[in-house]
Formats: sequence, C-alpha cells, structure tokens
Amino acid sequence: MTAEAPEVPDTPAAQAWLIAANVVRWRRYGEGGQELRPGTKSYRGGSKVHVIQTYAGTGHEQLTTIGRGRRTGTYITIDMATRNLHTFRAVPVHSPAVLRLCAEADVGGCWTARQDAEEVAALLGRLSVAYRATHWVMPHPRPCRCHECLTLSSA
Repeated sequence: MTAEAPEVPDTPAAQAWLIAANVVRWRRYGEGGQELRPGTKSYRGGSKVHVIQTYAGTGHEQLTTIGRGRRTGTYITIDMATRNLHTFRAVPVHSPAVLRLCAEADVGGCWTARQDAEEVAALLGRLSVAYRATHWVMPHPRPCRCHECLTLSSA
C-alpha cells in the first residue's frame, strides 16, 4: 500500500489590503503628559500593526489593530488610540494568521482595492499627527523623546 500525497491547488494564496502602521517608540503619559513610556501597554515601540477597523463616528480617534503582543509575541487584536501609531501605509497581507484574525473580528477592515486602503492610510496619517499635537495641553517635558520630538531632532 502506498499513500498518495494530497493534491495542492494551483490557486494563489489569499490576499487582502490592510493598513499597516508602527507603534510610537515613546509616548507621553501621566499628569499633563510629563512622563514618557516606551510603546504601549500591549505593543512594543516600533512594532508593526495592521489596522482592521476605524471608528469614523468618533473622528477616527480609536482603531482596531492586529499585531504581535508585547509579552507573548503572539498575534492579538485590540482597540487603541490613533495618536499612538505613525507611518500609516497600505500593504498586501498574505499572512494566514492575520487574515484569520481579520475575518474573526468581522469588522470588514480588509480592503479589496489598493486605492481605498491608501486613501484611508493617508487620512489616518494626518489625523494621528493632529491627535498627538492636541491631546496634551502642557508643554513637552525636557528632554523629550516622544514621537514628535524625535522626528524633529532627526530632520
């Protein structure tokens, strides 16, 4: 008796367009934003996350994201503030784990057209800068390593 290998279909792997972003390396925190914390509670600073839902009713201040968790390294799905992300871009996603979590979340965040994802990514990029600028009313602490200060110092 010989066992035959199952046939592998010649169809390409599933693909969807999602918005990728990076978590800010340092974020302002605490009373008046005078403290700095690396990344967020759930993600390390600089981590790549995929945005699967935006909340237009709240002005896109909150997003649903999929990314690798800070402590476990496994994929997690959480809601987070737009101001804690930067470098929004449209990317094709082939990862079965990300696509599965996107489908399980049932939020409809997978775009089929690249142009649609790019338009939303550009909008979120502009909004994240505005939200970081207006969230804290007190001046930055000295020295400051928040995303804006690090971006300005490298320019």
